[in-house]
Amino acid sequence: MTLTVENAIHQAVETWNRLGVDEDTTEEMTEELAADLTAAAADGRSVTDYLGGDVEALATSWAVERGLLPVHQRLKETAFAAATGAAIPAFAALLFWWISASHLLDPSSESLTTTLDGHVLREVRRFPDPGVPLMWLGWVACLLTAFFFVRRAVDESLQRPRDPARDATMRALTKALPLILLAATLVACAIGVFGAYVIGYYQLLFIAPVAPAGMIGTVAAGAAWVRHRTCPPVTAAL
Repeated sequence: MTLTVENAIHQAVETWNRLGVDEDTTEEMTEELAADLTAAAADGRSVTDYLGGDVEALATSWAVERGLLPVHQRLKETAFAAATGAAIPAFAALLFWWISASHLLDPSSESLTTTLDGHVLREVRRFPDPGVPLMWLGWVACLLTAFFFVRRAVDESLQRPRDPARDATMRALTKALPLILLAATLVACAIGVFGAYVIGYYQLLFIAPVAPAGMIGTVAAGAAWVRHRTCPPVTAAL
């Protein structure tokens, strides 16, 4: 369906009314939009090409730029939503690590045999441990799951208050999330190495709570950073 000037103006007005823009300002912005679309048509540009295809997003961003909508950063809410989305994948990644580290699925075995002359023979049967490839596959699955879980959780947290900067935040988060998850993975690996070489025998008691907390905290901080970058603080002019 081709987007016409009338349809575009109608959608923009509906968006401004929904966002609570006052009637006089809506009329003024409607006149400006109509003039811009008319000028674009005179230059041979279509409405879709000029507006980018998303009238609601453009109308919302226009209202934000004019200071008509006080955009709150909601950093705590964004961080909490990201942490909620990252929690299950983080603990699942810890479980896959424990399965590998504990050799739970390792079919290898050893036996002791005493000979007639009193010597003890130790026989070791080693087989590939399926827990190792399972851990790596599980970690990949956890990363993919975390990407969608975190993105969905943050999106839902911004939908409820009808946040005008939601679309910009989600676009930026989608681009940055792979790097954020990579950073969380590196944090968990660093915690694991510290636990293995410094804590030693009691490393499980250290890694079990600290590694998930490190991963979840990294994702939460990264999401809050993205939100801060795409949604500057409300200034006094607003």
